[in-house]
Amino acid sequence: MSDLAFTRTDATRKPQSERDAILADPGFGNHFTDHMVSIAWTKDGGWHDAEVVPYGPIPMDPASSVLHYGQEIFEGLKAYRHADGSIVAFRPEENARRLNESARRLALPELPVELFVRAVHELVEVDADWVPSGADQSLYLRPFMIADESFLGVRAAHRARFMIIASPAGAYFTGGVKPVSIWLSSELARAGHGGTGAAKCGGNYASSLLPTNIAAANGCAQVLFTDSATEDTIDELGGMNLFLVRADGTLITPALNGNILDGITRKSLIRLAGDRGHAVEERAVTVSEWRDGVADGSIVEAFACGTAAVITPIARLKGEAGTIVDFGEAAPGALTMSLREELTGIQFGVREDPHGWLDVIVPAAVGAGMRA
Repeated sequence: MSDLAFTRTDATRKPQSERDAILADPGFGNHFTDHMVSIAWTKDGGWHDAEVVPYGPIPMDPASSVLHYGQEIFEGLKAYRHADGSIVAFRPEENARRLNESARRLALPELPVELFVRAVHELVEVDADWVPSGADQSLYLRPFMIADESFLGVRAAHRARFMIIASPAGAYFTGGVKPVSIWLSSELARAGHGGTGAAKCGGNYASSLLPTNIAAANGCAQVLFTDSATEDTIDELGGMNLFLVRADGTLITPALNGNILDGITRKSLIRLAGDRGHAVEERAVTVSEWRDGVADGSIVEAFACGTAAVITPIARLKGEAGTIVDFGEAAPGALTMSLREELTGIQFGVREDPHGWLDVIVPAAVGAGMRA
C-alpha cells in the first residue's frame, strides 16, 4: 500500500502575521501547523484513505479501544530549514522502522517505510511556511498510531489510524547549553523484562511521570531508571538515552536489553564517535560503575540524548541518599559539546552529511521562493 495516493483538503490557514508571531517564540509543543496526516487501516482492507486534512479534533467513539487498553504508539522527528531555503528531515526511515518495531509489540499494523516517509513529505510540503528559520529552531513532527475500533474486550483491535501532526519548536536550551541534574529513581521503575520498554508507546511515558515529578521536587530536570531486577544496572532516562565518557575517550552506553528505546540520536552519535576513532562500548552499565569512575577519575563526562534536545550534558546524579555523582565545573565536557555541535551541524546543514542522513523534502530553489 506504499503507492497510496494522498488527497489534500486545504485548511483555513492562520494569517501570516499570527504565524510569524508564533515562529518568533514557538516554545515546544505549544502551537500546531494548519494540517495533519491521516491514514486508516482495517484488518480486512489494509491501509487506505490517505489524507492531508485540516488540523483539528479527532472524532472518537467512547468505546474506542485506545481509550481502554492503551493500544497506541508514536514517534518524534524534526524537519529543518537550511540557509539555502531547503527543508530536510533527519533519518525519517529510521523512525519508520522503529514505529514498526513498536507496532509489532503493541499488536498494531505495520506501516510500509515508504508510506511513512511519504506521509512526512506530504505534511511538511503543505505546511512548509511553518518550518522556522531561527537559531536552533525546527519543525517537530509527531507521527502516531492508535487503535480506534469501538468495542470492549481484551484483544488486538481490527481498526487503526496513523496520523502525523507538527509543531514548530524553539531552541531547547535558551541562553546556551546548560548541564542538568538528574534523579535516580530507586523505587519506581519504567519497564521490566518482556514488557514494552523498547517500544515507543504512551504507557512507558505515563509510568515515568510520577518519578519525573519527584525528580523536579528535588531540583532535577530528568529521571534515571535502572533495571528493576538489579536496581543498579542503568536502562535510560525518562525520555532520553545515556552516555558516559571515559578519560581515554571511550564512550559507554547501556546496551539495548529489551527495556531501552533504540534511540535514533543514540545510533547517530555512536556512528559519529566511531568515525572519529573513539571506541564505543554498548554493554551493561551500572550506577556503581558511574559513581566509582567519577571518584577515581576514569569517567569524566556524561550526557543524555534524544530528538528534542539532541544532547543534554549531565552535571550531577542525585538520589534519596544525596548526591551520587557530581562533575562540578567540569560539566559540560569537551567531547559532549563537540559531538553535539557536529550532529546539530549536520541537521542544520552547516556541516557535511557524510552518511546521507538528510532527506530533502523541499529543494533549495522551491524553499527560497516560499520564504521570499
